[in-house]
Amino acid sequence: MNCQIVYKKLKERTENYIARGLVRTEESKEKIGGADDVFVADIRDAQSIVPAIQGIDALIILTSSVPKMKPGYDPSQGGRPEFYFEDGAYPEQVDWVGQKNQIDAAKAAGVKQIVLVGSMGGTDLNHPLNSLGNGNILVWKRKAEQYLADSGVPYTIIRAGGLQDKDGGLRELLVGKNDELLKTETRTIARADVAEVSIQALQFEEAKFKAFDLASKPEGTGTPTTDFKALFSQTSERF
Repeated sequence: MNCQIVYKKLKERTENYIARGLVRTEESKEKIGGADDVFVADIRDAQSIVPAIQGIDALIILTSSVPKMKPGYDPSQGGRPEFYFEDGAYPEQVDWVGQKNQIDAAKAAGVKQIVLVGSMGGTDLNHPLNSLGNGNILVWKRKAEQYLADSGVPYTIIRAGGLQDKDGGLRELLVGKNDELLKTETRTIARADVAEVSIQALQFEEAKFKAFDLASKPEGTGTPTTDFKALFSQTSERF
């Protein structure tokens, strides 16, 4: 979903970008338009992603493992649904190995910047997301973030709050650190806004060598963010 939004936004900005997409299946390729500039590869297989990465200037990493709900959950019975990850698709393989492979390939290709979109909550080992399917998803995401920060490649790490399928450009965006925003009422953000910030990060020096949490005020409060240079200037946190 996030990949689709970022790819579409890049394709609309032909004066600034020549876009490429990287997806895991032919089905996903069709979902985002099926163009020749969408590569199909498995990020867990380092060699398979090389063709997609060759010759690029910047990489936006949006990949994530996806927990699946175990069948048989009946909300009327109370309790909580149980989740699992498919074999080979645990956070360790997707969020750690898969992201490391992308970072290594991009570094080898001489990219000038890597933007990595992750999740808030990584400072809390007991965060509920870590217990989903016993995957420790935020632990592995955090490990990949650290690997990127140590890689020497200019980076921007965006730790998004709870993702919402809403229109972007309508809210005031908030930058935070160390999961402080999770303790507030403003801890969600539209996927479209995350996509916009990911692309804007490629435009400004103020976004480089920075890691930050990202959320938004509710629609109708505050002023919708349009000055992204100022947004990135709000933080100096490197990790």
